[in-house]
Amino acid sequence: VQLVESGGGLVQAGGSLRLSCAASGRTFSNYAMGWLRQAPGQDREFVAAISWSGGTTRYTDSVKGRFTISRDNAKNTVYLQMNSLKPEDTAVYYCARSKYSTLSPRQYEYHYWGQGTQVTVSS
Repeated sequence: VQLVESGGGLVQAGGSLRLSCAASGRTFSNYAMGWLRQAPGQDREFVAAISWSGGTTRYTDSVKGRFTISRDNAKNTVYLQMNSLKPEDTAVYYCARSKYSTLSPRQYEYHYWGQGTQVTVSS
């Protein structure tokens, strides 16, 4: 399984970015997917997750109302729409595939990871 993120970049505070994660393999639709991020000098943290069907989503409190996770199982792709970006959202964002079909905020339940994409929000 390979996960390839794209869509990161530099944006001003208040702006928007849409991250994409393309997955290889034929079993993409069987598993929950997540986005996690790591800021400089900080531990990696959970951002958002989506169940195998897309019917259930979960977000960390700091991004609720601003970020939206979605997936297109026909395209083997998961997205993270990020609006009203803040400087504290600056981090490397990672896409990950869960071991399970139901979503989880626990990092140890994700066992395939992308290489990450940098998001930088200037003030």
